[in-house]
Amino acid sequence: MRRRNMRRRPLSEINVVPYVDVTLVLLVIFMITAPLLSQGVNVNLPRAQAKVLNAHQPEPIILSVDAHGKYYLNVAKHPDIPMAATTVLTRVAAEIQLAQQENKHRAVMVRGDRYVDYGKIMQAMVLLQRAGAKSVGLMTRSPNPHHHA
Repeated sequence: MRRRNMRRRPLSEINVVPYVDVTLVLLVIFMITAPLLSQGVNVNLPRAQAKVLNAHQPEPIILSVDAHGKYYLNVAKHPDIPMAATTVLTRVAAEIQLAQQENKHRAVMVRGDRYVDYGKIMQAMVLLQRAGAKSVGLMTRSPNPHHHA
């Protein structure tokens, strides 16, 4: 009986420590890069059934209005810093003029937070029309989680 107990069985356990280390490193990398991937200002878009923009068009001019009614422009030098209405007006007018000189159409969009006052969104749309935008679109989030608008 003693000889039987002395025989060793082969060790069949997997060492998971290296896998845990790799997983933690990947988790840290994703935690650092995820905030950098979001565009500019955090705006909670309302949900609506809408067509997704064509990806082959030039980048649209997007005026974001946060929950406090501050304006942010994606084509500005610093898109994460609030802008005055007059600055938005001149910058958007310049971008539209540049696109017209190149015979291109640039879509003009408003990204309004769902909690911002409706009047602020209307002021933003009027501001963009005064800058020369022929039509202004509203950005929404698709209710279907597989499609993004």
